[in-house]
Amino acid sequence: MSQSAPNAIQLQSAGSQSTLAPLPRPPDVQNPPSHSWASLCGPPPWGLSCLLALQHILVLASLLCTSHLLLLQSLPAGGLSFSPAQLLASSLFACGVSTSLQTWMGSRLPLVQAPSLQFLIPALVLTSQKLPLALQTPGNSSLVMRLCGGPGCHGLELWNTSIREVSGAVVISGLLQATLGLLGGPGHLLPRCGPLVLAPSLVVAGLSVYREVALLCFTHWGLASLLIVLMVVCSQHLGSCLLPPRPWRPASTSSTHTHILAFRFLSVLIPVACVWIVSALLGLSIIPGELSAPTKAPWFWLPHPAEWDWPLLTPRALAAGISMALAASTSSLGCYALCGQLLHLPSPPPHACSRGLSLEGLGSVLAGLLGSPMGTASSFPNVGTVGLLQAGPRRVAHLVGLFCVALGLSPRLAQLLTTIPLPVLGGVLGVTQAVVLSTGFSSFHLADIDSGRNVFIVGFSIFTALLLPRWFREAPVLLSTGWSPLDVLLRSLLTEPIFLAGLLGFLLENTIPGTRLERGLGQGLPPPFTAREAPMPQKSKERADQEYELPFSIQNLCPCIPQPLRCLCPLPQDSGNEERGPSEPGETADLLPDFGDQCPQPSRRESQ
Repeated sequence: MSQSAPNAIQLQSAGSQSTLAPLPRPPDVQNPPSHSWASLCGPPPWGLSCLLALQHILVLASLLCTSHLLLLQSLPAGGLSFSPAQLLASSLFACGVSTSLQTWMGSRLPLVQAPSLQFLIPALVLTSQKLPLALQTPGNSSLVMRLCGGPGCHGLELWNTSIREVSGAVVISGLLQATLGLLGGPGHLLPRCGPLVLAPSLVVAGLSVYREVALLCFTHWGLASLLIVLMVVCSQHLGSCLLPPRPWRPASTSSTHTHILAFRFLSVLIPVACVWIVSALLGLSIIPGELSAPTKAPWFWLPHPAEWDWPLLTPRALAAGISMALAASTSSLGCYALCGQLLHLPSPPPHACSRGLSLEGLGSVLAGLLGSPMGTASSFPNVGTVGLLQAGPRRVAHLVGLFCVALGLSPRLAQLLTTIPLPVLGGVLGVTQAVVLSTGFSSFHLADIDSGRNVFIVGFSIFTALLLPRWFREAPVLLSTGWSPLDVLLRSLLTEPIFLAGLLGFLLENTIPGTRLERGLGQGLPPPFTAREAPMPQKSKERADQEYELPFSIQNLCPCIPQPLRCLCPLPQDSGNEERGPSEPGETADLLPDFGDQCPQPSRRESQ
């Protein structure tokens, strides 16, 4: 085992080259910077690709089980007329189809689609208002809603109606997302979204799930702590250790690229397997009862619409669907920027983001029609896994899509994911979300963080986005307009931390005057590049243009696309021009152009 061997297999971020090449060590650098391990020279072997895909499946399982568990946890026994395993299988099938479409002709980034927690909050608001609730005040604590169990309450069949209504909201949110992408919504928003909009959104995205992580880890803090320690050791302390992929072969037959960063690339699979074995040896079976129903699930089934019943479309479902679409779109755009930043590519162009949102919307429509109460969106924990492994091959994302479709066709196999102990799921979710949080903090350096304007925008956006959801969660009776659909819409939007952070950051960034230099706009370089890497940016942009382009077979269809939908296709002038608008450093906030004379005109920054 060697920590300084110069030859290591490097994984390609999203491309599909078929050769492997050694990465030369810089002559005067003992420990290469962490971002150098994401420089990609070729796709991994198929065996390693399958292991990497399995890790993403484990991360996806943490979101899948958490979202469905929190939604079904308050269901009384026998409340569902079908097996929870079939519910998980339908969600996995929709995630697999959406992931395959996303990596093939969507944003083209290796993004795994999962049941995002952005769908969970409106779903909980919708079901809590649908069910008869009794308000209790235990001592001096806040008002707490409890399921009504008295003789005047309705029967349990109301739960099935609620699940159908949530599925209807998922369908509506998918249609709205698809429409937003087809109309080129990201193309109008992205030029006005700088680091001061992205960074608070990523920070809040990392912090917003701490309650869910704590609930999962609370079931056994020992196992959760062991998993977190192992993941940190494998990914960070042993991340530079090089191991031969075929140790049984003689040394004479080994080539120059026969070493891999095994501990870093498998920093999720190895800890999960170890802790799972320890829990089995200790006899600790920490499995949620809501997801492991005694009803046996079939080995094979074909998900199809109206398996149990058609989604229920109501005015309240429409209100919840609108909030789902806005929150999921905000989250997905942040995922696109985060994935590009972790893979050291320029920000995705508007046409790639528009295609990504459109196909995510179609995935949510499919999930809702299949009866799933959760839509599909780009997964922050899976993007955090890309940063943890420092490798994101597109081949792995394709395999994840195929594996999810296979699991969706077999509810019995999908039920195996529910046998993962809850503290394991919580530990995986916590470590991957920490990567998202830290990447959000690292985005601040693109802007002038010492500026009083920027300090206020960042602090106010993050604090308010975390305060309002806590406030309305503790006292839900504060929002009662007397019209149920409006109550659902307001409660859903005002308890979505990522949406609030993105909205507040966008409004403050574009209304408070400031120069482009101060706002971190127009620099034209991805963050990892430094002055000594001057030849790299142009090559990176050219490679990024190739990564975000549509497949060649689909590019031929672009001239046939109607003019209103041309925003989905890259234009010749888009190449190497991710930043839109004038480049004067004295440019002020876009929504308040009259304040231009109040801002000093700094000297033009020398291009790096």
